[in-house]
Amino acid sequence: MLRFSTAGESHGESLVALLSGLPSGIPVDQSFLDHELWRRQQGYGRGGRMRIERDTAHILSGVRHGHTIGSPIAMTLANKDWKNWEEILPVAEGDPDKHKAVASPRPGHADLAGALKYNFPDARYILERASARESAARVACGAIAKMLLRSLGIEVASHVTRVGTAELSREATFAEIAALASREDVLLACVDPESEARMKAEVDTALRTGDTIGGIFEVVVHGLPPGVGTHVNWDERLDGLLAQAVMSLQAVKAVELGRGVTAAQSPGSQVHDAISYAEGDTGTFTRFTREHNNAGGLEGGMSNGEDLIIRGYLKPISTLRRPLASVSFASREATKASYERSDVCVVPAAGVAAEAMVALTVARSVLEKFGGDSLLELQRNYQGYCAQIKSF
Repeated sequence: MLRFSTAGESHGESLVALLSGLPSGIPVDQSFLDHELWRRQQGYGRGGRMRIERDTAHILSGVRHGHTIGSPIAMTLANKDWKNWEEILPVAEGDPDKHKAVASPRPGHADLAGALKYNFPDARYILERASARESAARVACGAIAKMLLRSLGIEVASHVTRVGTAELSREATFAEIAALASREDVLLACVDPESEARMKAEVDTALRTGDTIGGIFEVVVHGLPPGVGTHVNWDERLDGLLAQAVMSLQAVKAVELGRGVTAAQSPGSQVHDAISYAEGDTGTFTRFTREHNNAGGLEGGMSNGEDLIIRGYLKPISTLRRPLASVSFASREATKASYERSDVCVVPAAGVAAEAMVALTVARSVLEKFGGDSLLELQRNYQGYCAQIKSF
């Protein structure tokens, strides 16, 4: 089974990522891995931390001579900001007077619930682990999962469809979405310049007023054959796994698959994707075709051969330059919430982190279905299945 885990704190010495269960023989492109980490750091509305960090993944194990070898992959991502926090967050006891407390919990953050749960007198240690800085380690793992999927012709990409009240005004093709990954000026990762300009104006307003702003990102999986996932057990359904994976990201408060939100208020005749059959070669996985993809590529917990479409609804970041009302941990008296250096808008970065989570989830389901201890064995199994459904 493909598994991953992360460790590390926002201002600690480094983040750690551990990925196991991959077959041998997958080409590992260090430049692609680091570019994915760079993408997570970009976007209009990012804060001062992103001017400090230059994320790169240092692979310690599991990759030799540019290929996976079947053993667990361990990576570290150094925090350059650590030099400013060594005496504040030492591993040893250190000097308690240098501790930088988060003295009043921020509404919307993990601060208060975490301090109560772990019996901490302030929220510093909660902030350190709950921070979205942790998602950089997920992106590193997701980049390697993408390399596996690419070896089978499966691609994962994301774009932003909404920031605040500004929405993408048209449909986007997968080619347009995928092209965003190589764009140098990420801005808000929207395929339409006019829509992106309206989104930028929303961020400018939030920045000017000391506020933060959220939005919606969309992740698309292209080239996945039908039949990945299953309907037979609730905890193996691909739709449920994807929803959990994206929902686990910091600040995501809702997940939508296909037309999930508008489908709830529409008649079935306008929601379900009618099926047709073509005698000739359709250029896709099967001769069964659909005019629309309202289901988002998922039916009954399984992929159906159309693009997977997963949207994440991202709340505004909890740290405001004009803090909301809170209570002092020490005195229990009313005060303003603590402020930590933060961003105004992170919707594009959240989309990149969601790509990683989707890639890891799809890669896990692909490996569970097709198996293989080496990439060659996996590709042979995968190609045999594709030939089977093509001739169905």
